Amino acid sequence: MRTLNLKYVLLFLLFSAGTCGISSAQQITVFTIGDSTMANKKAQVAPETGWGQVFSAFVDLSVVIKNRAVNGRSTKNFITEGRWKSVLDSLHSGDYVFIQFGHNDQKIQDSTRYTEPFTSYRKNLERFVQESREKGATPILFTPIVRRKFVNGFLIDTHGNYPLVVRQVAAEMNVPLIDLQLLTAGAVTALGDEASKSIYLWTPPTEKFPDGRKDDTHLNVEGANLVAKLTAQQLVLLDNSLAKFIKTKE
Repeated sequence: MRTLNLKYVLLFLLFSAGTCGISSAQQITVFTIGDSTMANKKAQVAPETGWGQVFSAFVDLSVVIKNRAVNGRSTKNFITEGRWKSVLDSLHSGDYVFIQFGHNDQKIQDSTRYTEPFTSYRKNLERFVQESREKGATPILFTPIVRRKFVNGFLIDTHGNYPLVVRQVAAEMNVPLIDLQLLTAGAVTALGDEASKSIYLWTPPTEKFPDGRKDDTHLNVEGANLVAKLTAQQLVLLDNSLAKFIKTKE
């Protein structure tokens, strides 16, 4: 009887080891790098939500999301603060890197963050792409989501040449592109001036925020889920190896 039990224990251990090996082999890690529109938010600022914070709801359990986006970061200080090196050191073959910057790169008054679109911004994007590929990972470029700015009933662009440069780098380096500027502009325009407040950080007065918040850059939970859903839909259309792991919620 003792020999029989030992036999079953050994079989169980062998089966468990094999199962773990299969699970590990199928696992995909997605690193997201970017700014506050993508970053994880603390409970104290709820309902402010980054779209990278909720993106795990749109992928199956084979995909691990490591959201490394941080408030206030541009391509420049994401590199100078060592954040890109940290991501790069963690990359393995088969991983993905979602790259979305632009909101803070355009802050010309801040030398720690500002990048000129056609020179330093472009160079930094190219670096993210090249170094990701050298590690065997797949980079995907994103244009920045739109700010909500209406003039005479029309949504006005606030990002200048930064989205254009993202598109140029994507085309010239053959990088998959998700044009969030275009997609979110369509969604915000469809909602209109007043109704589009419902996806941004417009909140009534509270003890913590006695004047309320009228923030046309950052997203609330609904807005973050909308951007995450748009991203998931585009990933399916890109028809890359990540597409089969996407869950596009209705």
